Amino acid sequence: MAIDCHPGLTPAVALFRSLGDPARLAILRRLASGEARVVDLTGELGLAQSTVSKHLACLRDCGLIDFRVEGRQSFYALTRPELLDLLRSAEQVLAATGEAVALCPVYGHPAGSTMEVGG
Repeated sequence: MAIDCHPGLTPAVALFRSLGDPARLAILRRLASGEARVVDLTGELGLAQSTVSKHLACLRDCGLIDFRVEGRQSFYALTRPELLDLLRSAEQVLAATGEAVALCPVYGHPAGSTMEVGG
């Protein structure tokens, strides 16, 4: 199925691509528990500052997060709380399908890698 033939799917494809990176999922999971600064995210997630900044920009461009400035610091937070419902639903689908998705030859990952949602 060519995506060009179904332009209505394009926003959904972009959404799921934005969620398709482990670092972005980790950032979203952390932001589910409250706002955070880049320095908080780098320390808590063990990611480089440049990596965190790049993924925050992506998530912000997608409208999934935003920030507020306080003095010289920026505090990032989720803009769409319903995103947590989407991630929880994804966990339920993964649980219901067993390892079928994990074993998918195109998109699968080794057994034992899971997606957890906080909040």
